[in-house]
Amino acid sequence: MPSCVPFDQLEIGQTASLGKTITEADILLFSAVSMDTNPIHLNQELADQTLFKGRVAHGMLCGSLISAVLGTVLPGLGTIYLTQSMRFRAPVRIGDTVTAVVEVAGLDHDRKRATMRTRCLVRGRVVIEGEAVVIPPTEAVVAVAQSEKRAAE
Repeated sequence: MPSCVPFDQLEIGQTASLGKTITEADILLFSAVSMDTNPIHLNQELADQTLFKGRVAHGMLCGSLISAVLGTVLPGLGTIYLTQSMRFRAPVRIGDTVTAVVEVAGLDHDRKRATMRTRCLVRGRVVIEGEAVVIPPTEAVVAVAQSEKRAAE
């Protein structure tokens, strides 16, 4: 369920995660939306000839799961995403379950910004690692999110 954690409730070491199994449809839809039609993602015959020996999911498809955690779980609804670095460590294939994990790594109290350690894992192995800087939701956003949640119940 979506959450909304304002800056003053964040703590160093706080974590959240979200998992998704990558499907053929995910790759096709992401190719269409991103316009990344690289055959490594779409053409089995050609992909078999690469160093990966088969098709792989788009790195940014997997990395976008980090955005989902930041925007819906921690800090959550109303978060403004400022920067993201990513290092791609291993391929992700159709059928792999990717778990995106974010961890509060630093808090800038003067600017009300949070630095988040970001990772994506498949079977416990890091496939993407990096860092994001976000502006967590304000108290006003938290109040709106809570009132919308009560109205839905």
